[in-house]
Amino acid sequence: MNGTLHPLDIIREEIGSLATAVIALAPNVAAAAIVLLLTWIGARLLARIVGAVTGRWHARPSLRRALQSLSKIGIWIVGSLVAATIVFPNLTPANLLAGLGIGSLAIGLAFKDIFENYLAGLLVLLRTPMRIGDDIDCQDVSGRVEEITIRDTYIRKRSGELVLVPNSFIYKNPTTVITDRAERRITLVVGVAYGENVDESREVIRKAMQDAVGGESSRPVEVFAREFGASSIDFLVRWWAGSTPIEEHRSRDKAVAAIKSALDAAGIEIPFPYRTLTFKEPPAIRIMDDRSSAK
Repeated sequence: MNGTLHPLDIIREEIGSLATAVIALAPNVAAAAIVLLLTWIGARLLARIVGAVTGRWHARPSLRRALQSLSKIGIWIVGSLVAATIVFPNLTPANLLAGLGIGSLAIGLAFKDIFENYLAGLLVLLRTPMRIGDDIDCQDVSGRVEEITIRDTYIRKRSGELVLVPNSFIYKNPTTVITDRAERRITLVVGVAYGENVDESREVIRKAMQDAVGGESSRPVEVFAREFGASSIDFLVRWWAGSTPIEEHRSRDKAVAAIKSALDAAGIEIPFPYRTLTFKEPPAIRIMDDRSSAK
């Protein structure tokens, strides 16, 4: 068995080679650890700087946190690449970038929706019209915006449920910001009977609206005779009130009650729908006497 090594000798040689390699890499590992420590310090420092700068811009808290997170991620990517090249000298920046390119493509394809929501979240946060506390309508989702994160928008529905909507959904679809302004216009259709005087009915409605909701806005109440309805002359009533949904409901409630009371007091009829039935031929009418009905 001359010339052959015992298995224990092979193991000892491997362990010795590994120990030698570890000892040789010890300075590099120590330097990489220092780089990572500096990276950690730099990431925290840069996040504070970004927070201070965005605070001076009066940026939203959610946008401030998002920019701070992105700055930390950027610093950590650079620091990790530098530490990897220090520990493994044969790993050149070109090789790292090539590997990152292939890995980024694979990761991008696998997490396309997640990255899309993150980018959309940043763009949504940069939007000035939509703020925390606004009431919005977007497709079949409506409610009050409670929080905007880098990935989701938290919407509290008017019935109380909380909906987490991906930011890409908000960004891609038309979004109506109901409370963008302090006031918005409300419309109501009121019908009076065909036998009533149009000018008198218009004036009664206008005065009732002015007394009921005229103080809610400096803009005037508008009343227009709009069209000939199926059983009434229809008036379009427009006025301005608070933009929140509850303010709209309260104002509409006062308007309906005031118009009904004013038209009743003036003796102006609010008609029920009429239906006129026509027949191609006169219908046959059968008269039954008491004896036939008893049978």
